[in-house]
Amino acid sequence: MITPQAVLEIFQNNKALLKGHFLLSSGLHSERYLQCALVLQHPKMAKKLGQALAEKFKAAAVDTVISPALGGLIIGYEVAKALGVRFIFTERQEGQMTLRRGFTITPGEKMIIIEDVFTTGKSTKEVIEVVNGYSGKVIGVGAIINRAEKEIDFKVPAQYLLALQVKTFEPTQCPWCKEGLPFFKPGSRSAAKS
Repeated sequence: MITPQAVLEIFQNNKALLKGHFLLSSGLHSERYLQCALVLQHPKMAKKLGQALAEKFKAAAVDTVISPALGGLIIGYEVAKALGVRFIFTERQEGQMTLRRGFTITPGEKMIIIEDVFTTGKSTKEVIEVVNGYSGKVIGVGAIINRAEKEIDFKVPAQYLLALQVKTFEPTQCPWCKEGLPFFKPGSRSAAKS
């Protein structure tokens, strides 16, 4: 078992809780960014977090773990390994979340979706649509950190190791944009600097 405080300390110790002006993958702006790759680059940390997240789904009779590329790959794999089940992933093709690489989903297959961070839930909801399109059954979703400002309705139970309150802003409401400060876009959908 890992406490939320211990998760926060892992991110702080790995300099993975960044401060600045960030454009998130969701299109929102924030003064904080969680660079999960800086934590998950360490196999021992990835395993520890994966086991802790898997523990929350232990009683769920999961057949398969599925994650959106790129952010969910390492943690999704570690959760699947801890549960002893198959792991697959979706990726964007021409802006559309899709299942590729010969992966298949059997009708009725019980799946959980694992992400690194929940912000708006957009990627997770897109993966839910992919699973539904194959008549699979999403029985839960999970992330290392939930940084959503309000509860996200995934229509299934959501689990996470740490809830972190981080304000986000629409670009037109962003106080740092109004000051003319440049932003950094570190997310997995692009790495451009403006």
